[in-house]
Amino acid sequence: MKQRHKKRGHQRLFSSDSACNHKELLLKIKLALFFLSIILCASISGCYNPNDTLRKIENRGQIIVITDNSAHGFYLYQNRPMGFEYQLTKEFAAFLNVELTVITPGWGKIFDTLLSGEGDLIASSLTKTERRKTRVVFSDEYMPVQQQVIVRKGFRGIKRLSDLNGKTVHIRKNTSYHERLVELKKSGLNVHLALYENTPTEELLRQVQNNEIKITIADSNIFRLNRRYYPDLRIAFPISEHQSLGWAVKKHDIRLIKKINQFFDNIKKDGTFTQIYNKYYAGTEMFDYVDIKIFHNRLKTRLPAYKQIIEKESKKYNFDWRLIAAVIYQESQFNPNAISYTGVRGLMQLTMPTADEMGVLNRLNPEESIKGGIKYLHKLYNQFEGLHPDERLKFALGSYNVGYGHVKDARNIAHEKGLDINQWSSLEKTLPLLRNREYYEKSDFGYARGTEPVRYVNQILTYYNILKMTPEA
Repeated sequence: MKQRHKKRGHQRLFSSDSACNHKELLLKIKLALFFLSIILCASISGCYNPNDTLRKIENRGQIIVITDNSAHGFYLYQNRPMGFEYQLTKEFAAFLNVELTVITPGWGKIFDTLLSGEGDLIASSLTKTERRKTRVVFSDEYMPVQQQVIVRKGFRGIKRLSDLNGKTVHIRKNTSYHERLVELKKSGLNVHLALYENTPTEELLRQVQNNEIKITIADSNIFRLNRRYYPDLRIAFPISEHQSLGWAVKKHDIRLIKKINQFFDNIKKDGTFTQIYNKYYAGTEMFDYVDIKIFHNRLKTRLPAYKQIIEKESKKYNFDWRLIAAVIYQESQFNPNAISYTGVRGLMQLTMPTADEMGVLNRLNPEESIKGGIKYLHKLYNQFEGLHPDERLKFALGSYNVGYGHVKDARNIAHEKGLDINQWSSLEKTLPLLRNREYYEKSDFGYARGTEPVRYVNQILTYYNILKMTPEA
């Protein structure tokens, strides 16, 4: 019995020690898991970060974007907000399901505005430089750019970097251009810098165009957007390798930067980025110096005679008169007696059947031609109901040039190829195929010179953008 009692006592003693050790072990595990969860939560999701900007954005239902007043950033056109960065951030706000507020504190204050918490992110054609990375965190690249030396045509002797020795270059202060030229000066380049506090690069380009200054620097995207307005400018040479544009946030905002990168990944896959890019940059690669010079000249010499009737008739159909002026220039260069080898006539180059349908008795009569052409464009515009307004306009313009039937055929080809039939960028690929027998023999409307409407739409959008940015027009 004693032996059994000892065993039972031993068992009870052992059981008590085991329970104690077990509790201590559980407590240690719980504490370890607790601290691990804090570390993971803080480092990965930011849930214990009281300054987490993404959480603030979600709580207030609003994102505050810092940008600049420029064609690439943000501007108002007929009281409507526009700009490449504006369009992107508008999509990003929708992605987060919040409202968008845009602020433009001036170039010299954009970083301070971000770091003080007055804004949530910078979207302002911001080049990712090592110096800037010490202050902010950048998103992945959304556009490559290159810094270019810009001079006026006819300004001789500026062909290579060494030609800047002894010259004065006018640039905005604290830009990537400023950083680059400081680096080059340290390397021995004897260039003089004229620094401007808040003067936009676009304004410096205008000053070069008007011979007020001789040399400036601009990123390739900014120059592409502006050379339509300043056709006498030329690229002398680049002063940087290709660099990356990115959005910038405060250094601790890892969750926000991940959301931004996810957003850019999504819109590049679904075509939204291409659509926005084409809206602002379409036709900027195809630059014809002589044509643009003639266009600027004829805005002064020929457009005034027809401006009043264009404005009046455009308003009836809710078109911007500048768009119609761009169409007329593309069709006839504001020449009311223009006659094409195809038989189309007048300011808006109407065919005889179209003129009859639109009630135009005399195609060479400027007022009748304008009325009939706008009425016909409106009819085509209505054929593409349901499309995004920007895309709808491109489809209508393409149809005005090549005919609605051929555009319909090109959409069918796009569908067969798995392309988005509601994106003009898809038809830029499929319209040219209508020159090939294997495609036009199977189409409803047959052969078409499909490259022409592609160029036609790009040219009109180029002229339209120039008119929008021309105050005297």
